Amino acid sequence: MFGSSQKTAQLAEEITDFTAVQGRSLWQDARTRFVQNRAARTCVLILALIVAFTIVGPYFAQWNNEEIDWDIMGSAAERGMPSFATGHYFGVDDLGRDLYSRVIQATTTSLLVGLVGAAMALFVGTIYGIISGFVGGRADNIMMRIVDILMAIPTVLVIILLLVVAGRSFFMLFIALGAVSWLSMARIVRGQTLALKHREFIEAARASGVSEITIMYRHILPNLLGVVIVYASLLVPEMILAESFISFLGLGVSEPYTSLGSLISEGAGTMAYGTLWQLAFPLFFYVTIIITMFFIGDGLRDALDPKDR
Repeated sequence: MFGSSQKTAQLAEEITDFTAVQGRSLWQDARTRFVQNRAARTCVLILALIVAFTIVGPYFAQWNNEEIDWDIMGSAAERGMPSFATGHYFGVDDLGRDLYSRVIQATTTSLLVGLVGAAMALFVGTIYGIISGFVGGRADNIMMRIVDILMAIPTVLVIILLLVVAGRSFFMLFIALGAVSWLSMARIVRGQTLALKHREFIEAARASGVSEITIMYRHILPNLLGVVIVYASLLVPEMILAESFISFLGLGVSEPYTSLGSLISEGAGTMAYGTLWQLAFPLFFYVTIIITMFFIGDGLRDALDPKDR
């Protein structure tokens, strides 16, 4: 009697557990696994603190990013080191401008470049890849050959050419980065679309009279979101790296705006005079953002991988 009741209770518990597992969606399961990833969770917190710093930090600044401290200008190596007494928490740059305010502005710029560039690549590459893979045939062949030709051209060369011809500005920087960043996204999306378009649920939708456009955005696109989100998260640091390299060459955003790449370039040029803080502070934020974004992307990839469910 007692044994029978115990077996019944165990069976009910197993059924409950099975039902709970069966009832979890891919996104619920992915969220749970991402939260359990300690490295990714820590990096999200660090990145959130950096974003909070760019929002709250200006309220604590005693100097704006364009204001020159005439008392220190010309003697930054001797008197421009970080100091709470002077209000220059991160020191000053070679022209006597407050590095604290300039790092805040540069961090904001680099984050915007990464997010906007990745968003443009996400939008253009996803649409292009879905159309190419779903339509197939000669159209797919022509569209992919265009991608192959564009990918054969050095990315940095295209960005530099666009900035030199059209002028240096935030808008052109976003256009230049977006013009080359969508190519890899298009190839990835196209490959996933080819794997999906002959699946049973797509054939069922087509047999029931659903239009091709509706199938693409209601059936193909939702099944690509996992791959697209992961690649987009990894694309953000790539955009920041590309912008930093362009700024390091002196072709990035123009004054009075700045970016982390520009500050690193300036700091590297003056570090021989003993002004290491001019390199250390922007480099710290730059490396931290890049590392955290890569770990977050890696965590998203592990969380959204259906093979690990």
